[in-house]
Amino acid sequence: MDANGRELVLKDEVYAVISCALEIINGLGHGLHEKPYENALAVEFGHRGIPFVQQPRFPVLWKTVLIGEFIPDLIAYGKIIVDTKTIEYISPNERGQMLNYLRITKLQVGVIINFKKPKLEWERIVLTA
Repeated sequence: MDANGRELVLKDEVYAVISCALEIINGLGHGLHEKPYENALAVEFGHRGIPFVQQPRFPVLWKTVLIGEFIPDLIAYGKIIVDTKTIEYISPNERGQMLNYLRITKLQVGVIINFKKPKLEWERIVLTA
């Protein structure tokens, strides 16, 4: 439940993703570049039977015209964007980016995972209608 007494969207799935990230930061340590953490998550998802796609492509449209593409790090369970970071802290900029990613992919839940420091930092972002 959230602070307002509502059931969290994809709660168990998000916790499974974070459990993988905790395993990785405890094993690899912190402070590497983002790509090794993304790849390690892909390996760990595979070991745990979590369905995922690594770096799928999504069209970015403006007024029905293709202007580019968005390539997320991972999509877990076909429902959660997983964005790996190695930054000082998760800021409003990353939160805003994730909301845009959710709009582009038409998904509802994203997780930003920051592997920069010894203590894993993560945030769950939900796009509400």
